[in-house]
Amino acid sequence: MEKLINHIEETVPLDDSDCSLIRKHFQSKELQKKEILLFKGDVSRHMRFITNGCLKCYHIDEAGNEQILQFGIEGWWINDLYSYLTQTPAKYFIQAIENSSLLQIERNALKKLYNESPAIERFFRIKIQNAYVALQDRTIYSMSKSAKQRYLDFRTSYPNIDQRVPQYMVASYLGITPEFLSSIRNDITNS
Repeated sequence: MEKLINHIEETVPLDDSDCSLIRKHFQSKELQKKEILLFKGDVSRHMRFITNGCLKCYHIDEAGNEQILQFGIEGWWINDLYSYLTQTPAKYFIQAIENSSLLQIERNALKKLYNESPAIERFFRIKIQNAYVALQDRTIYSMSKSAKQRYLDFRTSYPNIDQRVPQYMVASYLGITPEFLSSIRNDITNS
């Protein structure tokens, strides 16, 4: 729980009462490697903070190809935010890439927490704003950056991810083939 409290305190100050409320309302959740946390079509009813492990948020296209939209690592939040906010069926799957530990809070409990703690309400408002900005950045990057630059940016955003995630998943996230990613990696190594 302290990882979550420290994470929140990087954005907003918390008093003892806020910390007690966090401890009261957040529940731990353990996932095994390959376990699906959220299925497409289910409604996302929790906000989830990753304390340990690595997850992916992905979509399966009409041809059956997996398209990864997001990886989640320690200290990050992961969710189908659209499903959570609108309470409509999820468009994405969320799955553990490795054994993972999460802290999660149910939607109604979080609404109650907003009323009890202005600091926590402010934190989540900032987080949702940041998620929107990140979505815009990712859209611009995918339209305007070369595949090599997207890969370099990816490595900056996800340090040491190469040791944790198979290269075909990285390629899916970048919107390129695994073969093209291998070529990019060779170019970087040889330069």
